[in-house]
Amino acid sequence: MENEKEYVIRTDLALEAQEMNVKDDPDSSDHDGVKVEENEKDDIKITYVTVDDEGAARIGKKAGHYITLESQAIRKQDTDLQVNLAKTLSGQLRKLLQDSGVQEMDRCLLVGLGNHQVTPDALGPLVTEKVLVTSHLFELHPETVAEGYRPVSAVTPGVMGVTGIETSDMVNGIIEETKPDFVIVIDALASRSISRINSTIQLSDTGIHPGSGVGNKRKEISRETYGIPVISIGVPTVVDAVTITSDTIDFLLKHFGREWNEKDRPSNALSPALNPFERKTLTEEDYPNEEQSKAVLGMFGQLGEAEKKQLIKEVLTPLGHNLMVTPKEVDGFIKDMAHVIASGINGALHPGVEDGEAQSYSR
Repeated sequence: MENEKEYVIRTDLALEAQEMNVKDDPDSSDHDGVKVEENEKDDIKITYVTVDDEGAARIGKKAGHYITLESQAIRKQDTDLQVNLAKTLSGQLRKLLQDSGVQEMDRCLLVGLGNHQVTPDALGPLVTEKVLVTSHLFELHPETVAEGYRPVSAVTPGVMGVTGIETSDMVNGIIEETKPDFVIVIDALASRSISRINSTIQLSDTGIHPGSGVGNKRKEISRETYGIPVISIGVPTVVDAVTITSDTIDFLLKHFGREWNEKDRPSNALSPALNPFERKTLTEEDYPNEEQSKAVLGMFGQLGEAEKKQLIKEVLTPLGHNLMVTPKEVDGFIKDMAHVIASGINGALHPGVEDGEAQSYSR
């Protein structure tokens, strides 16, 4: 096994990269180059991650600002929660634009990355279809444009496997011709956690590497590349089979850990762990100790997280089973998420549009 390349957990989320770093190095702190702040509003968890050059070297993410919104609005198919999520997204995006030096009437280019023919990768193209595009009106019929709107154009460049053209080069040509003042890029991401699939939105001022979440190396779309602010909006829609297998084993261990922790309950007491209709979310506190883990899984139960995932990869890869996986409800999830993001973008770019307005959710 010495020649085997160490398994690298794929994630596009700076929050997850920091979580993995803290787990590997419990003594790390905000002073190590990564600052994390959390708050919650309207059932939406908002996490701010600020990464400096030292932090970038530690967690493998570019220095800059990352905002993560976590909500069950899409998974629960709750329209009211989706409207609140769009409003929150709009406010956070507006602040990120202001901090990047974007002015109220600056011209915007929206870039929807992804492949329209592959559902988990269709988020970017679907969002560009729903955003309010106005650049042509400013150019051809400026007298028809009311106050509270800015010039916005949108493009879906496709993927290199279909066009044969590097996406960054295509975007660069469009920027050279249209001269926008800033760019917003929308793309599907990859996560290391099942729970964050289709329930998380990441905003960042660091740009994006198309295809990085599934191991494809492409030129980045960023301020450094084009010389203008580039804001990225991404949603994790896929997770690899190694992560799913590892998380399932962790859930199994936590289940047994909760059972062991409650073994002293009176026999006639109703245990939440034994009642599937009242079961609470499994947490790290439910994780069993080393001896209990070994009792359930033998030698495998003694492996660390990295060793465990490396072993799973070595088993799945020769069989061709190390897949990138998405939920079976992905069609509905992607459509709803596109509504949320398009509504949030419209509210952030155009003061004349009410944040999260309900008609954005009509079908």
